[in-house]
Amino acid sequence: MPLVTITGASQGLGAAIAYAFAQEPNAKLALLARNKLRLDAVAEDCRALGCEAEAIACDVTNEAEVQKAARFVLQRWGATDILVNNAGLFLPGPLLETSSKDFEQQILVNLTSAFYVTQAFLPAMQAQKQGHLFFMASIASLKAYSGGGAYTAAKHGLLGLARAFREEVKPTGIRVTTLMPGATLTPSWDGVDLPEERFMRPEDIAQTIRDIWHLSDRSVVEEVVLRPQLGDI
Repeated sequence: MPLVTITGASQGLGAAIAYAFAQEPNAKLALLARNKLRLDAVAEDCRALGCEAEAIACDVTNEAEVQKAARFVLQRWGATDILVNNAGLFLPGPLLETSSKDFEQQILVNLTSAFYVTQAFLPAMQAQKQGHLFFMASIASLKAYSGGGAYTAAKHGLLGLARAFREEVKPTGIRVTTLMPGATLTPSWDGVDLPEERFMRPEDIAQTIRDIWHLSDRSVVEEVVLRPQLGDI
């Protein structure tokens, strides 16, 4: 009966991950996002699947809010078993036309938030000497995208952060997995004139996370790349 904490859980990949783990027997879900209305709807759907779920309004780029959310989860349920750093933001544009505000915002949401969240939840996980950290990186962690330079920089940084956490926490029994999915059918792609079949399903990414967690504690999938069958978009 895992306790799963998911950031960016109000839609897209985060919601799909929540629905996947809601099907685990006696699961408890701590769902974090800024949009409380959408988050409440996801939590209600998860409860309908038979789990406990709490919608926690939290701006993960605000360290104080993250710490408050971590204290709430710890006091209610105890240490998190699975932490999914999923919150993300993509603002397209050539680097020379990207404002410093937009650049910094993408670093905050895609990279710094994962640092805040992991710092807040990890100590309790280490105290119980078990747990699994998941970082939602991207194909953009491995290759540069013209017109998405700020996002590319942020996701490259996230991969480095995840690798550093892996090295530091592996002696304590904590597993670390970084996922690098390609184009996935989420609201980030709204308005793009491409057929649905050209994208991966968010449910496939969510199932991958659930399956990886089910491995024995003696094994860990450190990094996994997922792409649409026809390749990158």
